[in-house]
Amino acid sequence: MDYAFEWIIKNGGINTESNYPYTAKDGVCNITKANNKVVTIDGYEDVPPKDEALLCAVLKQPISVGIDAGARDFQLYTGGIYNGNCSSNPDDINHAVLLVGYGSENGTDYWIVKNSWSTKWGNQGYIYIKRDKSLPYGKCAILGLSSYPTKNHGYFSTISSF
Repeated sequence: MDYAFEWIIKNGGINTESNYPYTAKDGVCNITKANNKVVTIDGYEDVPPKDEALLCAVLKQPISVGIDAGARDFQLYTGGIYNGNCSSNPDDINHAVLLVGYGSENGTDYWIVKNSWSTKWGNQGYIYIKRDKSLPYGKCAILGLSSYPTKNHGYFSTISSF
């Protein structure tokens, strides 16, 4: 995530997804759209790899997180709380997604994650990943690599103790 945020800062911002959508294929950059910088950031903050820290972070804003999305049952997910065969090792992180919230169903806590694989995947483009506090880096290593963009300063200067 840090490289993406550094690129946004270096290039003076990015366009919106609705104006310049992700196509999931190689192509030529549309310079007119690429130069239409609508969103800018001043910096970014990494979230400590702890369940409580990520929970606190997503209370403030969506968080960019890295996960292991390589398991077949992850790729074929269609609904429910995912507790499948993904790795909890941060060295296996292979996909970036957006953490947008959390919830609980019948005593099982979960993260609400927006994927980039279209609204035809998962639950209209989302997956609910079990919040497994027994795993050091969480289910699918969701705690292993997370950060968020900032304007002026970060939220978490006071939670570095997590």
